[in-house]
Amino acid sequence: MVEGLLKPPAIPPGAKIAIVSPASSANPERIARGIAALRALGYDAVASPHACGKHPPYFSATAEERLADLHSAFADPEIAAIICTRGGYGSNYLLDRTTGGLDLDLIRAHPKPFFAYSDHTAVQTWLLDQTGLVSFHGPMAAADFSVENGVHLPSFHAAVTGGLVAVGAEQGMRVLRPGRARGVLYGGCLSILAASLGTPYAPHTEGKLLFLEDLGEKPYQIDRLLRHMILAAKFQGVRGFVFGEMPGCEFDKSRPGSLDEVILRVLAGFDVPIAIGLRSGHVSQANVTLPFGLEAELILDNDQPQLQILEPAVSHAG
Repeated sequence: MVEGLLKPPAIPPGAKIAIVSPASSANPERIARGIAALRALGYDAVASPHACGKHPPYFSATAEERLADLHSAFADPEIAAIICTRGGYGSNYLLDRTTGGLDLDLIRAHPKPFFAYSDHTAVQTWLLDQTGLVSFHGPMAAADFSVENGVHLPSFHAAVTGGLVAVGAEQGMRVLRPGRARGVLYGGCLSILAASLGTPYAPHTEGKLLFLEDLGEKPYQIDRLLRHMILAAKFQGVRGFVFGEMPGCEFDKSRPGSLDEVILRVLAGFDVPIAIGLRSGHVSQANVTLPFGLEAELILDNDQPQLQILEPAVSHAG
């Protein structure tokens, strides 16, 4: 793991933003709406060559083409930030050296905010762990910018301009186990983190303030994923847990065993604060931007949860 943290430059007003599809194909109409929404915010959003493409069976393009789009976006001096269209499946192909693999030297030399979540978690954690590049777990063009109230604008603007991101109950977070913790915020989509175990791209979750979220995994499946992480010793020294909104991760209300109960039971051996419900990643509305790799504080007192990022995510803030 790298020792230093690599903060990309802040995004100035009117900056050009590249829209990329490193995994599944996205609905062109939703991409267009997402680009229009970014332009309405004052940014010059442009689609990369294969952003709107389709390649069988479910990709936006070949792995080589998707990798080329991502590398070009990082290398282009006119591009200030990169936002994915959606997740889906397929970004793990960009880690495979048979397709050339991510050029860490190129990305390290041209750091930029890279917005993604879901399937892109393994790419984001790999870049953070290997280059120190701050990871922007936040809204994507077709998934979030394309819909009304799909983006939590205060955290997005704070993250890209050098402000401090702070969220709490208004963003869905509630207390499962009270307490306070401070540490480096890290994480992403739980099923993707678990899937990368045993590979060179496994996440460095140990000792972190850990954010975990997912979509459509029932409580017993969340149980299995958390146990997988525990058995792989990936929760050693974790300072605290924050779970996302977790849409579709509850049993039908007629069945016993809530997700809250499962999480508290599985993590009973970890004497740290736990929160749930923070809308970042897979969400129903207002996707919060969480910069990973930064020092943060989790305050879970008196049912008034707060997660505060204690340093800017970008450099040269105006």
